[in-house]
Amino acid sequence: MIESKSDVLKNDRLDFQSTSYSIPMRTLFKPIIHLTFLAALAAPLSSVVHAEMAFVPAAEQLKLLSSSDSQLEANKRLVFDFWREVFEGGHMELAERYLSDEYIQHNPNVQSGRRAFVDFFSKIKKPQTILPSIQAPLISMVAERDLVILTFGREYPDPKDATQRYETTWFDMFRIRDGKIVEHWDPALRR
Repeated sequence: MIESKSDVLKNDRLDFQSTSYSIPMRTLFKPIIHLTFLAALAAPLSSVVHAEMAFVPAAEQLKLLSSSDSQLEANKRLVFDFWREVFEGGHMELAERYLSDEYIQHNPNVQSGRRAFVDFFSKIKKPQTILPSIQAPLISMVAERDLVILTFGREYPDPKDATQRYETTWFDMFRIRDGKIVEHWDPALRR
């Protein structure tokens, strides 16, 4: 039985007076130090591997449109239809139905104004069949006041390893006034 601290630590050794057994401190703590060091090395590796969670697209997009507030529901429907018909469908002739003339664009690659939107996207999107749901992996649609936010899952090449890909999220936020989209934000960087 250990009687006091002085019974345990003597001359950098762990000694037990009740037995003739004695362990050098470095022998006792060496494996602990090694394990601590290995855990410290492994921690960054495990956090990189588990840092991202896979996104889960909404199973039933039309359910995202519902709201107890009829105005919020109308705003969601406006953005949902704009995205399907104009943005994904490439039907720029329908832009007037959804975008105001004074449409403000906060994406640094596209100028403000409905005409600028149509000019820009006409060059990169050709009309396609309009589908009943958004084709991008839509995760959520949230409406509050005059704003509607779409959240998408995205996959990109890993900038550190071109053979790998990673998943992240993206958002598009729209401000609605008088039944038209008047402003847009997203996290795009200048290209």
